[in-house]
Formats: sequence, structure tokens, C-alpha cells
Amino acid sequence: QVQLVEAGGGLAQPGGSLRLSCTTSGFTFSSYSMGWFRQAPGKEREFVASLDWTADTIIATSVKDRFTISRDNAKATIYLQMNSLKPEDTAMYYCAKGKTKIMNSGPWGFDYWGQGTQVTVSV
Repeated sequence: QVQLVEAGGGLAQPGGSLRLSCTTSGFTFSSYSMGWFRQAPGKEREFVASLDWTADTIIATSVKDRFTISRDNAKATIYLQMNSLKPEDTAMYYCAKGKTKIMNSGPWGFDYWGQGTQVTVSV
């Protein structure tokens, strides 16, 4: 069965960095787009970044120039490098598998989700 397992969350200071990973299994990883979403308490789930099977990317405006998404097909893993973190980046971060090889920026484009990893940015 499809499994997505996030790791790498934690506490970071403003201006700091974290690198999230999402290790997958149960499907042909290289043939699908993947993405990252986040959800803060009391808010709706928000698109962060997505990449297609060729590793072309879409990055949300709110995190552009600070966050980078990448994939390693050999390890069936995607990453989210987060730099210059801000308190407003605090959220649960979710990895998601795309329904096709084409990247999307809406949750309707994804069919499997991980359990999430918490990122907290605070002094």
C-alpha cells in the first residue's frame, strides 16, 4: 500500500533552517508528482510547493525564495528545504502524492497524504 512518512520537523528560531523529508513506498515514485502542504491551528490547509516527475516546481508566493522542494527518485523521497524561517511558518507540514505526473497547487490534485511533521518557529 502507499505510504508517506515525513520527518525533520522541530523547533527552529526565526531566521533558522529546517529540512523536511518524505520517504515513500508502495508506488512507482518517479512517475508521480509530489507536494508539500501545511496547516496552522485554526486555518485551512495551505499549498507550499509541488514538483512534477521531471522535477519542475511550483512554489507558493508566501515561501518563494525561502523554501526549495526537491526529489531523489533513487530514494523515493522528496525534501523541503526551509530557510529564513518566520513565526508564520509554524504549522503541521504534510507530504502528498500527486494523482498524476503533472504537478498541482490544490489538494484535489493529490490522493495520498502523510501523517505530518510539526514545524514550530519561535524564539
